[in-house]
Amino acid sequence: MEKRVYNFSPGPAVLPVPVLEAAQRDLVAFPGAGCSILEISHRSKTFDKIINEAEANIRKLYGVPENYRVLFMQGGAILQFGMIPMNLLRNSGKTADYVVTGTWTKKASAEAKTQGSVRIVWDGKEGNYNRVPKAEELKFDPNAAYAYICSNETIQGVQYPREPDVGGVPLICDSSSDFLSRPVPIEKYGLLFACAQKNAGPAGVTTVIIRDDLVARSPEDLPSLLNYKVFAEGKSLLNTPPTFAIYVVKLVTDWLLNTIGGLEKMAEINRKKARMLYDAVDQSKGFYLPHAESASRSMMNVPFKLSSDELTQKFLAEAAAVDLCELKGHRSVGGCRASIYNAMPVEGVEKLRDFMLDFAKKNG
Repeated sequence: MEKRVYNFSPGPAVLPVPVLEAAQRDLVAFPGAGCSILEISHRSKTFDKIINEAEANIRKLYGVPENYRVLFMQGGAILQFGMIPMNLLRNSGKTADYVVTGTWTKKASAEAKTQGSVRIVWDGKEGNYNRVPKAEELKFDPNAAYAYICSNETIQGVQYPREPDVGGVPLICDSSSDFLSRPVPIEKYGLLFACAQKNAGPAGVTTVIIRDDLVARSPEDLPSLLNYKVFAEGKSLLNTPPTFAIYVVKLVTDWLLNTIGGLEKMAEINRKKARMLYDAVDQSKGFYLPHAESASRSMMNVPFKLSSDELTQKFLAEAAAVDLCELKGHRSVGGCRASIYNAMPVEGVEKLRDFMLDFAKKNG
């Protein structure tokens, strides 16, 4: 078998080895089906059980109330950037509030402007998106169609420690890069969505958790696959869904429930992993420079810089030589970035931390 490296990619990202092994076992013949998981019909009893169990697992992990739908959609986060204003803003006569904390909320607000009126409540551009806003910096419109945030910006490595207070306005959240990484009070959200390829499965499926009153707001003149109400009525089966991706989401959520022990435990592990890397950065006496301000630091994505491009390239090359891979930072931030999602083992983060300390000692 090919040796596995420690993969710090921001997405598609590392998956739990037990999940990969289970998928491998089922690839040729799924138990009871007599054919591959890739070959079963989305209308079959076998797949019906898989998708229902995936939904039940998400509901259990997050404590999703009964008045919310759990949908499995395609098109990734970018489709949601357009679908949300299509369904909740267009023809509403209202404005949508967006808090721009990085690349993904910037893209989402631009997409929303194609469908209606958007108000930027706060924009972190001045600091190159190195923090989330303080509560006193946010003044939401009480009559807005909705208020939109991204809980964790993958590229800039900033994360909300808690939800902002938006009053009675529906709170919409892109949770793609910290989905299932910690407990979340779903009842505070009108809609929370996440593409799977960061924390929950392979690319190809997006989970949307949406409250019933928002489902009902979908206008009738939208195409069926862009209409939350029609999609919910079809129970995510309007067309052929990404069956294999949903199956892996089911396996990942099984792993979270049965092996990890739930989201409280997962969050504890994630805090431990993040602390290791931030301590290595902070104790380096300026050798490593963090991008995010301390109070806004992400548990999932840890961006940092070195003093020169030459030193950065040396760091990346030497790290890859010891199986610490995909650490290059995004071009808009530069430097390095370690994405330490749920499935990144503690041992991988320990190895990266030790490498960072040794590299700083030798090159500082």
